[in-house]
Amino acid sequence: MTQKHRSISLIVIHCSATRVTQDFTFEQLEACHLARGFKSIGYHYYITKDGVVYPGRPESEVGAHARHYNAHSIGICYEGGLDKNGKPADTRTPAQNQALYSLLESLCLSYPDAEILGHRDLPNVHKDCPSFDVKRWLKLVDFHI
Repeated sequence: MTQKHRSISLIVIHCSATRVTQDFTFEQLEACHLARGFKSIGYHYYITKDGVVYPGRPESEVGAHARHYNAHSIGICYEGGLDKNGKPADTRTPAQNQALYSLLESLCLSYPDAEILGHRDLPNVHKDCPSFDVKRWLKLVDFHI
């Protein structure tokens, strides 16, 4: 996870917007992105319910996850984000929380000036993604590098 030729000012957290009762593998996410015309998965990392972190698009490449912000950001997506009825909900498992925390620690060492936020926290974004308050969670887990 080393910085290569890109100035990173944001680390943006997303959810896959899939129901908690539905499994959505890395391969399914990648197929979805390819079907949308992306050259590869749009996120740099994907965290499944069991806490496995899958590398997606290389950090050295611009992602496809946050329109107007991709050039200077790293995108992380976790599996889930919707309750069993399809409503936005924080469905992160303890394993996902731990994996996200560890991944953010590592990324912040590579990009110490990057701000961590949720997709919904970007200006002019009208989404619930990632279905939890990232800044509040960072305070709750006492995250700082």
